[in-house]
Amino acid sequence: MASTIKELIDKKVNVVCVDGRNLIGILSGYDQLQNLVLTDCHERSYSSTSPVELVPLGVYIVRGDSLAILGELDVEEDAKRDLGGIRAEPVRPVLHTQS
Repeated sequence: MASTIKELIDKKVNVVCVDGRNLIGILSGYDQLQNLVLTDCHERSYSSTSPVELVPLGVYIVRGDSLAILGELDVEEDAKRDLGGIRAEPVRPVLHTQS
């Protein structure tokens, strides 16, 4: 398990963005603002009525201010999942409110 972004370079990662998107790709780079460069990237689009849709994105840049969660993906466990059988509500976007 990695404790810093540096340790995730060249590993397959799962990124959840503040707008609810779920991205899977290989972390190829990052900068001091936590902007990420993902290669071999795809988006997993969830729906409660249809199977998980995989949207190929190729090389993809995630802005640091849209990053909510970054984690290493267990490739072996992920390969065991039947994405065609998964139905789930999409993650809702983060809402910023003033108190």
